[in-house]
Amino acid sequence: MTETVIQFDSDGTPTLGTLRLPKGGPPPVVLLLHGFTGTRDEMPVAGTTEGVFSRTARLLAGAGLASLRIDFRHDARSPEAFTGMTFDGQIADARAALAWLRADPRLDGSRVAVLGWSQGGLIAASVAGLEPALKAAVLWAAVALPRQSFGALLVRCEAGIPSEGLALIDTPHLRLGPAFFDGVRRHDPLTDIARYSGPLLVAHGWQDSAVLPEAAGHYIAAHGGRHELWMADMDHGFNAGTNAVTLDRMVDVTAGFLAGALRA
Repeated sequence: MTETVIQFDSDGTPTLGTLRLPKGGPPPVVLLLHGFTGTRDEMPVAGTTEGVFSRTARLLAGAGLASLRIDFRHDARSPEAFTGMTFDGQIADARAALAWLRADPRLDGSRVAVLGWSQGGLIAASVAGLEPALKAAVLWAAVALPRQSFGALLVRCEAGIPSEGLALIDTPHLRLGPAFFDGVRRHDPLTDIARYSGPLLVAHGWQDSAVLPEAAGHYIAAHGGRHELWMADMDHGFNAGTNAVTLDRMVDVTAGFLAGALRA
């Protein structure tokens, strides 16, 4: 297995990702989309030296699946960058990454899936509705109702946003711009996933207090194609703050689902 940092352009801006390749010929590939204020490796997994997504990439490679995990533009690498973060911008980043994957000769560009966590799940649902060639979509603890999930921030927004942006709760050095809140008001990932007819896996935790568990049911109800629902006794971070056990179970379920969808 090999891992390489790659660069692609999204709306003319250089954008970074990490490509993980399994052994063997051109494999199917999964695009991994991180959550709100995250990074492509994602949060640390307790008891390991890995993040949620870097560990996921390694485990998927062990199952014969390549992956590309990306850093969205306007996100995570500098405090000022968050003021430009929008749902539409992240959708554009994901679609640019998909175009890069389909053109890379190391990969089977005809067998591509998308996987998103939390806000990245919202983005994955929207991308699935725009990309009919996708072979599979996976939503981990995905935001289904933006107004509900970002409600506390939206209330603060309605009181007015200063010109330098609105500071995040408990993270005053990070600020969101007005366009982010416009997306929270108008974006509907459930309508987007309804346009996607391919296989869908929805995974969510009963103990999730950041994106409430009913979000999973909303996605299942909206999707008209073949789908699977996996629920577990886990929080929004898949209990990774304690150990890797639940995360690894979820990745195993995800790998099995993707193997069937991408190798059919």
